[in-house]
Amino acid sequence: MWRIIGLSILAVGLILGSVWMVQILTGSVGATVTPDSTRAAQPFDRAVDNMAFGVGERLEFDIGYGFINAGYATMEVTELVEYEGRPCYRVVSTANSNKFFSSFFKVEDRVVSIIDAVGLFSWYFEKNLREGNYRADRSYRFDQAHSVVYYQDDTIAVAPYIQDALSVMYYCRTQNLKIGESIFIDNFTDGKHYPLEVKVIRRETIKVKAGKFDCLVLEPLLLSSGIFKHEGKLTVWLTDDRLKMPVLMKSKVLVGSISAELTAYRLGEIVEF
Repeated sequence: MWRIIGLSILAVGLILGSVWMVQILTGSVGATVTPDSTRAAQPFDRAVDNMAFGVGERLEFDIGYGFINAGYATMEVTELVEYEGRPCYRVVSTANSNKFFSSFFKVEDRVVSIIDAVGLFSWYFEKNLREGNYRADRSYRFDQAHSVVYYQDDTIAVAPYIQDALSVMYYCRTQNLKIGESIFIDNFTDGKHYPLEVKVIRRETIKVKAGKFDCLVLEPLLLSSGIFKHEGKLTVWLTDDRLKMPVLMKSKVLVGSISAELTAYRLGEIVEF
C-alpha cells in the first residue's frame, strides 16, 4: 500500500506522473539508441511564461488511505541553481508515514527534480525510497539538446522538452487550462516514455484543511498507440487562478482510494527570465 501512497503524492507529480503512474497505468517503453553523436542537437527555443510558482514555495499535504490518515508529504521549490549553464529550479518532494504507520511500516521517500527555469523541462531527476525493508536509489539525466535520457546503462530516445515525474506538474501549472480541453505532455518515468493527456473536466469549489478554494478539476490519461489507457483514475484539483496550486488529489486503487489534501502552503517569489 505504501509504495502507492508515498509515490502518488510525488506527482502530485501532481499530475502527474511518478512511480504511482507506473504502478497504476501501463505505458510504452522508450527505445534505446546509440550515443549522442547520432542525434542532431536541437536549439532551446521554448520559453514558458511562469506566474504560478517560484523559489520559496512550499506545499504541505496529509496523505489518507480511505478514512485513515497515513502520513504527510511536502513539495518545495528550494532554490535557483545553475545547471548545464542555465538557470534552474531545484524542487524537492518528500513523503513520510506518520507515527502510527511508522511503528510497523516506516516510509521516508525523497525526490529531487532540476527544472529549467526558462523552458520548464527536466534536466535531472533523483529519488531515494525508504519503505519498510525496501530501499531504492535511482537517478537519471536528461540530454535535452539531443532528446535522450541517460537511464542506468541505457541511452533512451525521448520527445523534445521531456518532463520527469515531478516537473510535469509544475509545467502543467503554467498552462492555459480551459474547461473541456486538454493539454498534452511527454513524461519519462523509470525507463519508460509516457505520452500524457491532461483533461480539464470542470470547475468546483472545495474546502480542505488549508482553506476554501475555487478549483479546476483535472484528470490525466496515458496515450499508447493512439488508444487512451485508463486502468487507474487520478483526479487533481488546482486553484482556478494564476497559481494553479494543487489542493487535493484522489487516486482510486484496487482496494479503496488514496488522497493528498493540502494542509498549509507558502508562496514563492515569481521571477522573470
